[in-house]
Amino acid sequence: MINQVYRLVSARQFELSYKERSLSGEEVVVRPTHLSICIADQRYYTGKRGEKAMRQKLPMALIHEGIGEVAFDPKNILSVGTKVVMVPNLPTEEDEYVAENYRVTSKFRSSGYDGFMQDYVFLQHDRLIVLPDWLDPKVGAFTELVTVAAHAIKRFEDKAVKRRGSFGVWGDGNLGYITCLLLKFLYPECKVTIFGKTQYKLDQFSFVDEAIFINDIPQDYEIDHGIECAGGKGSQYAINQMIDIIKPEGTMSILGVSEFPVEINTRMVLEKGLTIIGSSRSGAADFQRTIDLYTKFPEIPRYLARLVGNVTEIECVHDITEAFEEDLSKAWGKSVMVWKI
Repeated sequence: MINQVYRLVSARQFELSYKERSLSGEEVVVRPTHLSICIADQRYYTGKRGEKAMRQKLPMALIHEGIGEVAFDPKNILSVGTKVVMVPNLPTEEDEYVAENYRVTSKFRSSGYDGFMQDYVFLQHDRLIVLPDWLDPKVGAFTELVTVAAHAIKRFEDKAVKRRGSFGVWGDGNLGYITCLLLKFLYPECKVTIFGKTQYKLDQFSFVDEAIFINDIPQDYEIDHGIECAGGKGSQYAINQMIDIIKPEGTMSILGVSEFPVEINTRMVLEKGLTIIGSSRSGAADFQRTIDLYTKFPEIPRYLARLVGNVTEIECVHDITEAFEEDLSKAWGKSVMVWKI
């Protein structure tokens, strides 16, 4: 069959291309239904990834957050019409010590490898997780971002000391919101504090125990563990604030991406015996774990619905450009594309 792929060819320029695919293999054919725009996609769209990266990775179909419906399964394991979330990470080898999302040989959709902006996406069975029928597809669209937080919390649980009295989360954006939400359900007896700088964003965190402006942290305030979700230039200030108020032998999880090196107060990291854990992306197990959380705590997807921002129906290439431009103008939430092209 001939599959249509919608690729970014240069900054702010999408083009339709055609790719021949065979139905005789073992891959499941999925028709995307709802896709969500990530900050990483925007860096490619606006050309902020830098000339070298743009030259090496384009042309490329964007989007690594999305859900769809099974159109064909050669093994008849999944029925036609089954709703699934698509896993963008593509491991190419086994490693009993390194998770699939940290192996240097793994591929990742919309980062040097075509993402989900296609008429049909071909995936192995282990790259698909079945969604509950009751889940709002607009929430399901950005499940991948939720798995990033779920993955970081799992790494924290495996490596941190067992004290679980309080958590501090830096960053009042989408990832900070999701991380705080999961923490409150996974550790209901623990105090969760969000540290941010924008009042209307902090107002969305109705489920946390306390919201504090980063410039108004009370003297002698303490937390057991901290999670950084700020990213960019703000990550340096967030990490150093965390170092200042975290208790000895606490754990600091770093999730925010910065394009440039940041300086941190290593003297106090050493003096307090802190553990720093870096987390990036997620794997298929994290997707299943996240869907299990949705089922166990249906309140989680209801809170996540607050993040649904711009919703654009995509029926032509121009609509894709419009969706990305509208996403640039929003300050809160996730932009969702209803894929009808």
